Amino acid sequence: MRRTNRPIRWTAMIGAALIATTATAGPEPLVVTGTSPAARGLTASVATPISVTFDRAVTPASIDATRFHAMGRWSGPVTGAITVSGDGRTVTLTPDASFSAGEMIWVILAGTITATDGGTLDGGYAFQFWTASATASMDFEEIQRLTTRTTPGESSRAYGGIGTDLNGDGYLDITIVNEDTADLRVFMNRADGSGLFDPFIEPTFPVGDRASPSEPADFNLDGHADICVANIDDDTVSILLGNGDGTFAPQQKVAVGVAPRGIAVLDVDADGDVDIVNTNATSGNLSLLLNDGTGVFGAPTFFDGGGNGEWALASADMNEDGRLDLVVGARFSQEVNVLAGDAAGGFSLVSERGGVGSIWMLNCGDLDGDGHDDVATANSSSNSGSILLGDGAGGLAPPITQSTDFFPLATDVGDLDGDGDLDWVTSSFSGDWWIFRNDGTGVFEFDQEVLAPSAASCALPADVDNDGDLDLVLIDEIADVLIVMENVGAPCVADVDGSGDVGFADLLIVIASWGPCPAGCPGDLDGSKEVDFIDLLTVLAAWGPCPR
Repeated sequence: MRRTNRPIRWTAMIGAALIATTATAGPEPLVVTGTSPAARGLTASVATPISVTFDRAVTPASIDATRFHAMGRWSGPVTGAITVSGDGRTVTLTPDASFSAGEMIWVILAGTITATDGGTLDGGYAFQFWTASATASMDFEEIQRLTTRTTPGESSRAYGGIGTDLNGDGYLDITIVNEDTADLRVFMNRADGSGLFDPFIEPTFPVGDRASPSEPADFNLDGHADICVANIDDDTVSILLGNGDGTFAPQQKVAVGVAPRGIAVLDVDADGDVDIVNTNATSGNLSLLLNDGTGVFGAPTFFDGGGNGEWALASADMNEDGRLDLVVGARFSQEVNVLAGDAAGGFSLVSERGGVGSIWMLNCGDLDGDGHDDVATANSSSNSGSILLGDGAGGLAPPITQSTDFFPLATDVGDLDGDGDLDWVTSSFSGDWWIFRNDGTGVFEFDQEVLAPSAASCALPADVDNDGDLDLVLIDEIADVLIVMENVGAPCVADVDGSGDVGFADLLIVIASWGPCPAGCPGDLDGSKEVDFIDLLTVLAAWGPCPR
């Protein structure tokens, strides 16, 4: 009997302990199980709603515009209705206005969103996606040239800028950051579909000495686009809140490390507002500036970027855990490092990839169409750009290096031909703008060069005329000009030989490749993997001068 009673007694004690533990343990964290559009997708409709689905029902009162919001890089902060599905598991933000074609949108959910059982979205959640752009020729024509100078011959040094809609009229505006005059100069879109801009607003908006990299965000969640700028010679970051009419309130300046060179925006502490991280090239570290929710930022905390000479910076979900990470380009050690964000608001080094080049700038996006974010860099004195493909776990493949013009300062990506992948533009201080076409697998082929008046410093691939395709705004920092280049229209697919006319040569190409062509062939105009009467009729219908 003694042997029989002992295990029963211990079983009862263990059971009681388990019951007590269950009674005191909190609910499981709330988990995101899906999003629409899909994270890192490249072809969302400009009219898409944004939906997030959880593993169980949420409390509707815990979902509002401060805890579930989005912003388009060009279209600006998203306003609209937030609804909860009948089963309580899916929340949807339906925008009041369309997104801009070919832009990146980022979505933030705060960690205080609560399930009906009390569980919270620990660490918050964030994701990015891109809208589709219309099929286009990639034939760019200059339609306007604007100066950033108030006095002829006096340098403003137009380093770069943003193309975000500042007044909510549905057309993107251009804000230029000027190094020598230490200010922002805003060019308002005429909003008539022409793609033309008015001269910059005066007076201009002061920032710090040698102001350079910048990022848009809605820091105080008032529905107006704001901007943050790293001031290299000032060792500060400037934050300017937008007034919603193309003007900005006076700057808040925050001291950071020595020689801030890169800047990124993301919600680090999962409180639903947008924080700032910058690189400090001379200090060899990064600064984190936390937002108090009203657009006021506290003193920085510093952390290591894993390299030597941390210079370039971007945010993306490189390990696909629903939290944005940091991608750091270290110029002196010529490496790209991935720092994973965690639920507690910290960052840890998860991968290092060397042999890249003297990185000046980088950006992220899915370049090979595999659903993972990749990295494109501009490598300054290495006279090259690099593509580093991501594995979805925070790792990067060895760099694929592409020659550029001399001393590339900037790298920018966007779907310039509307084929569903991201093309690549490099801007070279001692040269011109080079445009590379993506074949859909992350392989880039040089397509064309746009000559700079003096020194190409930046390119903004954006739809300036709202016709659905991506145009280019090119910035020259020595000539101090903006050059607006219109993407003039859809390609003439029937002009197989590229002569500018559809004629007998094109007809003969179609006939010569008649039949199945599983590997692709020039006569397969509709992409059906077979050359047939549809392709023949396409040529005949377009006969003559090639329409754009």
